[in-house]
Amino acid sequence: MELYFREFGAGKPVIILHGLFGFSDNWQTIAKSLASQYLVITPDLRNHGRSPHTPSHTYTELAEDIRLFMENHWMHSAVLIGHSMGGKVAMQMALSYPDMVDKLIVVDIAPGKAADNHTGIFEALLETDLSAMQTRGDIENFLVARIPDVGTRQFLLKNITRNDDGKFAWKMNLPVLWRHFSDILDAVTGEPFDKPALFVRGDRSDYIKEADTSLIKTLFPQAEITTIENAGHWVHADKPNELIAVLSEFLDRN
Repeated sequence: MELYFREFGAGKPVIILHGLFGFSDNWQTIAKSLASQYLVITPDLRNHGRSPHTPSHTYTELAEDIRLFMENHWMHSAVLIGHSMGGKVAMQMALSYPDMVDKLIVVDIAPGKAADNHTGIFEALLETDLSAMQTRGDIENFLVARIPDVGTRQFLLKNITRNDDGKFAWKMNLPVLWRHFSDILDAVTGEPFDKPALFVRGDRSDYIKEADTSLIKTLFPQAEITTIENAGHWVHADKPNELIAVLSEFLDRN
């Protein structure tokens, strides 16, 4: 499988992995900021964006996709940054292929089984008959009552494209993501990754709780946990400058 990707800058490779319903564009601001010192790569994960749509979606497979991507692009090792679902892919990659991961940065997700915060979103998207919609405004109007949060709704609307016949379609493989939603919520597993690791959480998010600290430290003994004030789950959208400062400080350490 060849993943679609964007790249910025030059230097030591840093791979940024987006979350559920995301794609490579979501991290462009962060990637461009880090590109003054690093080669920053933002792939679309399988079943998202322009990467291949497949019938399966597990963390074992997603980590294997990244391993093959690195090998195909002659990257012996890299720093991995992952947000939410992408954070779990990054963790699984570090646990499964530690020699290929120099440092690990996880943004607002814990390694254990996650709480279900997305069933309502899935149901709303699956109810949306894109073939019957004439404009993006029609789609948003349909979703307003089902997904009242404006930021979430706008984020999801970025997943809409047009087919060759001019009809609207999802960029993501929505049916497969829904079918494998329990796998997306699942925990990562493996032998401890004993290299530098940083967990970044938003103080208005509950994706990393105090109770998660024990498991984080068990699987990632060198892990540091830092909190960015006034940020929710989408830390990179809420507080990009603060996140860039935290990432840069951690990346610049020897």
